[in-house]
Amino acid sequence: MTHEPVELVIFDCDGVLVDSERIYCRVDREVFASLGAEFTETEMADYFIGSSHEMLTAIVAERRGRPLESGWQAPFEQRYEDALDAELAAVEGVVGVLDTLAVPYCLASNGGHADIRRNLGRTGLLERFEGRMFSARDVGRGKPAPDLFLHAAATMGVPPERCAVVEDSPYGVQAARSAGMRAYGYCGGLTRADRLTGERTVVFDDMRELPGLLGATLKSAAPGVVRRAGV
Repeated sequence: MTHEPVELVIFDCDGVLVDSERIYCRVDREVFASLGAEFTETEMADYFIGSSHEMLTAIVAERRGRPLESGWQAPFEQRYEDALDAELAAVEGVVGVLDTLAVPYCLASNGGHADIRRNLGRTGLLERFEGRMFSARDVGRGKPAPDLFLHAAATMGVPPERCAVVEDSPYGVQAARSAGMRAYGYCGGLTRADRLTGERTVVFDDMRELPGLLGATLKSAAPGVVRRAGV
């Protein structure tokens, strides 16, 4: 791991800030089965957590043996919304982490802006990330490409080597490594620890441990302050 001080913490959204992956995987499995693509619970976690919509569609199409029609997800959208409305909560301990961090933080997700805002709103986290939410829709390629993290860092005015990324998927950890950033792989959800292990990566299973893991690498700053390029 580099000895450069951390000046920005970049959080993934689903599975890191909001405990949505369990909900998505359960409903996904039901939906995919209705489309003729059966997956085990382990496969759901391994294949789909952190994947882009394009990647998800390709995997389901391959499993069912024929392409999915354009707009295939539309008839099922309300099923997801109802489940999220009823069950979604913030990841345990993450509010305390955000209160503790002494450097700026932001969010970078493969999800769309509307979904990010809805899920943060459902869990009371939206105000904490206003003005610093980045989506794969903002760049040419989502995770596992590094584009999204590099875009977030550039917008926040922090060099990649001084960024720490908190992720719960192999795709996200790979993107962080490719961007030249330190990765903190959270395995307290559905992703197995061995799927996150690798170079420049610290793996942990309790979100409340994150400030201590960042520890002395944190550069002193006002909590949550936004530093943008040229400001």
